[in-house]
Amino acid sequence: MRFPALMESFRARLLLLLALMLGLTLGIQYYFNLRAVKANARMIIEQEQAIMTGVALGLKSLGSKKYLVDIVGNDPLLNNKRVRVRNIMVVDDAGNILDSLNPEYNPGENDDGSARYVQFKDIQLLPLRSVVQSTDEDETKLPPWIPPSTNADFGEAGAFYFPVQTTEGGRFIIVVLDSANVLTNVFERQTSRSALLTLGVLFVTTLITGFFIWRFTRPIKDLSIAARNVASGNFEVQVETDRRDEMGTLATAFNEMTAKLGRQRELEMQLHQAEKGAVVGRLAAAIAHEIRNPLNYINLTLDHLRSSFAPADHEKKATFTKLTSQLKTEVARINRHISDFLKYSRPTKLELQDLDIRAEAEDALRLVEGRAEECGIETKIVQDGPLPPVVADRESLRSVFTNLVINAVEAIDGEGGNVSIKLSNADPHSVKVEITDSGCGISAQDISKVFEPYFSTKDTGTGLGLAIVKKAVDDHGGTISVASKEGSGTTFTIILPAKRTDYVT
Repeated sequence: MRFPALMESFRARLLLLLALMLGLTLGIQYYFNLRAVKANARMIIEQEQAIMTGVALGLKSLGSKKYLVDIVGNDPLLNNKRVRVRNIMVVDDAGNILDSLNPEYNPGENDDGSARYVQFKDIQLLPLRSVVQSTDEDETKLPPWIPPSTNADFGEAGAFYFPVQTTEGGRFIIVVLDSANVLTNVFERQTSRSALLTLGVLFVTTLITGFFIWRFTRPIKDLSIAARNVASGNFEVQVETDRRDEMGTLATAFNEMTAKLGRQRELEMQLHQAEKGAVVGRLAAAIAHEIRNPLNYINLTLDHLRSSFAPADHEKKATFTKLTSQLKTEVARINRHISDFLKYSRPTKLELQDLDIRAEAEDALRLVEGRAEECGIETKIVQDGPLPPVVADRESLRSVFTNLVINAVEAIDGEGGNVSIKLSNADPHSVKVEITDSGCGISAQDISKVFEPYFSTKDTGTGLGLAIVKKAVDDHGGTISVASKEGSGTTFTIILPAKRTDYVT
């Protein structure tokens, strides 16, 4: 795998992120540890320098008339609180302190003017060790105020003596060291600071790692949500596919899968509908055949009765004619219902041709002109600009308009009202037809069922009118929708494909 392709891999980027965070953590920790080591080394060097400076100052005080307090001044090696040098003293063979960093130990005067010295033995609370290698013979020559050397435990307070011979006799430069607890405290503070810095670095790197992992794994969450939506039956859900790693490949495959599942479900529904339609069609044909034959016989018998067996009496003849006419009307109504049932259940064979949509709408309105005039209902057609011819079957389109216009007129109770047909362009390749009435409207619980077969709000309706309308529109590749509010009228909107040619008015 090439490096650019490898860097687009989700696993490679996640491993690289973890490696970077680990390297960053170790690098920062190493940097702070290195700084601590340098600081500790500098502190130890300073203390060694302070000890050597103490010895040098003791030697300098031997040849000077000044006390150590005046000679030291503001020497940072001895005034720094971090160093262990607590005191520097110059002592003679008799154990008299001749000079000291502590002014309390420096010589004074008695009342008679003689010198008054502080004895080292009076303040000695620390073990003494020589700064030079000594033998047993050397130790026997030491003054009695210097006890034999002892080995102090590491870190304890102690003192080092350095013998010096002068013209005035032997002298001892003593450097008093404080307890190593000062260094220990410093090291402990550095360790605590290092631990806090380490925790801080780990916290920051954890936040950064968590942020990037959250971004890396966000597509997994999106896929999980999308999978639940698909499981609930929503096959229109899609996830983003803008990534080029494994997650992007998975998202693309998921989208393709949901699209195929959606198409499969649609095909299954179409197949189920086709199977149901085929069953209904065969049943309808059988029922129509069995019912129409008796109806035809009844219709012919009624004609024969009217022509051959009419009573001679004028009044009886009128009653006889009226009753037979009503029987023929009911036979015709039954026959019409059978025709509607067959029209819905049988596959449609369309004879498509270019039709003038306005002319078809005007024909539909002419069918209800008489009843509209009787009820005072105003009918009109509104055309919004020039329209192309629609590609449709004339009889099927006329059935659509006729059903909708008749329903619109029947929906208006009482006198007055209006029914309008508005024609316009939905887009360059389709025509929109809006049939609006000012009738009683459709209730909210019924509006979703109006196109279902055998659903009707009329007492004498079969519930096939709007189902036939929708089937005809679907067969033409168009769409139909309804908008209504109970008590405020209804609007059916139809969009039909138009001929894709330039047209003029």
